[in-house]
Amino acid sequence: MPGVFRHNRTMNPNALLRPFHLAFPVHDLEAAHTFYTGVLGCTPGRRAERWADFDFFGHQISAHLVDAIPEPAPTNTIDRQPVPARHFGVILAWDDWQDLAARLSRAAVEWLIEPTVRFAGELGEQATCFILDPSGNALEFKAFRDDERIFAH
Repeated sequence: MPGVFRHNRTMNPNALLRPFHLAFPVHDLEAAHTFYTGVLGCTPGRRAERWADFDFFGHQISAHLVDAIPEPAPTNTIDRQPVPARHFGVILAWDDWQDLAARLSRAAVEWLIEPTVRFAGELGEQATCFILDPSGNALEFKAFRDDERIFAH
């Protein structure tokens, strides 16, 4: 099945990869809702006064309202670009990544790292881009031309 990986890092090597869950801080729950549903196209899930769930490309993420946002994450230089050391995202199919990058461009998002192909011609060649959500959380969207190379070394 395309896009579904069998993982071999668990006790059951034939199990399908399950969705992950990630919780992250936001300073404005309404702005987070608008960004994740309107800009990224995520389906909203459950919601309470101080948190909201979203379907993030098949994974569950939860925005938690906090009184103070942590300082921006330090960066690590990768392929001559400063990459936020703390970020989350998703690996998309190549065509889906191109569609999302185009949609984000049309939405006039402010790029942290513009859409680019990193490590061109190398084993880890990947398309990538970084944006910030309204609370300063860094998100990366990436794609590999060959999904078999995601964990290649």
